[in-house]
Amino acid sequence: MTTALLDNVEKINAIDKSGMLSFCINAPKHYREAAAIAQKISVNIPKPDNIIVSGLGGSAIGGDLLKDWVRDKSSVPIEVNREYHLPAYAGKKTLVIVSSYSGETEESLSAFLEALKRRCMVYCISSGGALLKYAAKHNVPFLQVPSGMPPRAALPYMFIPLVIFMQKTGLVTGVSVELEEALKLLEKISADNLPQKPSIDNFAKTLALDIDGTVPVIYGFGFYRGVAQRFKQQINENAKYPAKWEVFPELNHNEIVGWASSGDSCKGFSIIFLRDTDEPVEIKSRIETTKQIIGNSGLKMVDLQSQGNSALAKMLSTIVVADFTSNYLAVLHGVDPTPVEVITHLKGTLQKNGFKEKIIRELEKI
Repeated sequence: MTTALLDNVEKINAIDKSGMLSFCINAPKHYREAAAIAQKISVNIPKPDNIIVSGLGGSAIGGDLLKDWVRDKSSVPIEVNREYHLPAYAGKKTLVIVSSYSGETEESLSAFLEALKRRCMVYCISSGGALLKYAAKHNVPFLQVPSGMPPRAALPYMFIPLVIFMQKTGLVTGVSVELEEALKLLEKISADNLPQKPSIDNFAKTLALDIDGTVPVIYGFGFYRGVAQRFKQQINENAKYPAKWEVFPELNHNEIVGWASSGDSCKGFSIIFLRDTDEPVEIKSRIETTKQIIGNSGLKMVDLQSQGNSALAKMLSTIVVADFTSNYLAVLHGVDPTPVEVITHLKGTLQKNGFKEKIIRELEKI
């Protein structure tokens, strides 16, 4: 029945009535459009001592992906700030990139206010809202991206501009080659995982069927750290389902012990290993040994193999497959992937504390 459901496009569309799958199907177009829009970035700043990408949720994960991608490319450290306040070191030699798709996220507005007060170098990426209003008011450079998407679906517009920003500021090189490979590859990835493609030939559908009925745990390593985190978040928001993520080699120093000794309680989980044909020998050895150790625990174990040659292509190919998978998992659970009523309720409740209004008043004054 479950396979039949995923192979029935009409039933998929009836469940995905708000059209979240369309963002997966059109991912190649969105990533290419994001790259074109990002060419508008024009900045003239001195080399920063450090970079802080400040955002939350779907607007912050681009910062994590950037941090992983530039780790072996740039000497400037990057931190992702998911707090109301910036770290103590943030100052005149810090570049703060405020990333808020809606432009209304109160934590991001708070960080933006602090960045102005501390005289940090500031750049904003948003579709509009209060963030761009006050960026314009205070002569802060910004990039405006298309509006009207769920923030998690806007990843192309919140990540690719960060990549191109690093190139335009001279902090990394070789971006164009990696980006073009990634954009071409995504056409294939999307076509391979379309709703019209039957489960037997559709890896994302097969993966969703494999992990259905379990709590998925995604294991990444290296530049797949943020990819694993993104996969977990997509399962949470799209499938309305719990998931978790961990990273090699750290998980071999703690998590593995829990699997090895938990017996029947492990059977409610599955592990998705993010894999790479070019895995460093030390990481490949850890993955295979981990599989051997927990092989008798009852855990389902599945490999998700990246595609492409460059780091960017490998990251994005895995992300798009993960996005499709989270949507197919939602279909299996009979839930529309788009609405996030819990978050909407939470924001409405928090609005009553008046903190956001306080930030706006201060932005008006300075």
